[in-house]
Amino acid sequence: MRSALPARLLRVKAAVVAAAALLLLGAPFPRAEAAGPKPPEMSDGFGLTQVGGATGSATNFVVTVTTPEVAGEHRIRVLLPADYADHPEKRYPVLYFLHGASDDPGNPNVAYPALTVAQSMITVIPDGGRRGWYTNWLDQGTVAGAQNWESFHISQVIPFIDANLRTNAHKQGRAVAGLSMGGFGSLHYAQRHPDLFSQVATLSGANELSMNHAVMRAAVVATLTNVGAPLCGSSNPTCSLDFGPPVSSDAVFGTPYPILGADWRWNEADPVSHMDVLARAGMGISIYTGNGKGSATEPEFWVQSASQHAKERLGSLGYPAHYVDYGDGSGWGTACDGGHTSGCWAQDLVDFVPRLEAAFAASA
Repeated sequence: MRSALPARLLRVKAAVVAAAALLLLGAPFPRAEAAGPKPPEMSDGFGLTQVGGATGSATNFVVTVTTPEVAGEHRIRVLLPADYADHPEKRYPVLYFLHGASDDPGNPNVAYPALTVAQSMITVIPDGGRRGWYTNWLDQGTVAGAQNWESFHISQVIPFIDANLRTNAHKQGRAVAGLSMGGFGSLHYAQRHPDLFSQVATLSGANELSMNHAVMRAAVVATLTNVGAPLCGSSNPTCSLDFGPPVSSDAVFGTPYPILGADWRWNEADPVSHMDVLARAGMGISIYTGNGKGSATEPEFWVQSASQHAKERLGSLGYPAHYVDYGDGSGWGTACDGGHTSGCWAQDLVDFVPRLEAAFAASA
C-alpha cells in the first residue's frame, strides 16, 4: 500500500503539488484573428470527421475534428506559407508543433510569430489535450474517456494533412517539435517513429521521466490528479492549473512508484534513455532550455537539468545536437527571463525555424 512507501518515495509524492506548474503553457490571452480569404477545403478521412467549417484566414486556420481515438472535439491549427495558393504545383515540408499542457490550438497565441512568417514550410499544431501527454493512455476507462493521442496524431492527423495539403510526405520533409509537455511529445514521437521525422526539437521540454528526475515525474502526476485545480477558484473556467476531471496517477504510464520495477512503463517512455534511437536514425536534434535563474521553485530550473541529461546522453554516443542554454534569458530576445514562459519559447523558435527551413531545403 502507498502508506507503506519508503520515505524517499513519499517525498516524491509530496513533490507533486510543488511541481504542478512545471509543464503549463501559460500562453497570454487570445488575440483576435484577422478576416481575409477563406481556408482551403479539407476532406474527412483516416478516422477524422470535421465539425463545421474551418475558421481563420487562408494561411492561418483551425479545423475541428472528432475521432474515436480521443473523446471530445479537437482543434488542429494549420499555418501555410504566404505563397501557398500562388503555386499550386509546389509541395512543402511540414513541421508538427506540439503545444504544452493546459493549452489548445484554438488559442491563436500558439501560432508563434516565427511560425507564421515561415516562408517554405507548413506548420501543423494538433490538439494534444490539456494533459494528454502525447501517448496512448494505459487506462482507457477513466472519466476522460478514450485517450489514444499517439494513434490520433500518427495514424490520423499526419495522413489527413498529407491527403489534404500539398506536402512532402516523407521523412526528409517532416519534423516534430514542441514545448514543455510538447517537448516530451516531440522526443517521444521521434523515438517511437524515427521513420517519420528527420528533425526533432524540444523547447523547455519534459525530457526525462525516470526516477533520476523524480520532480518531473511528479509534475506529470500532478496534471493527472489535477491537484492544482482548487487554486483556480470558481470564477476562472480557463485557469491553466485546471486539467480537467482527476484521474489516477497510474492512468497514462501505470504506477509512477518504483517498487519491484512496477514503474517500467515510465522508464520505457523516458526520452533521455532512448536518445540512441535518434542517433541511429541520423535525426537532427535541437534542445532549448533556460535556468530559471537558479531557483528550484521555478519550473525551468528542473527543465535545465533534464535537458542537460539529454545532451550528456547524446555526448556519450558521440552524436551532435544543437543545444542552447540561454540561462536567465539575458540576450535571448526581449521577453525572455530564463523562465518557463512564452517569451523564451518565441525566441527559441526565432532560432529554430530558419535552421529547420534550411535543413528541409538541403534535403529536398
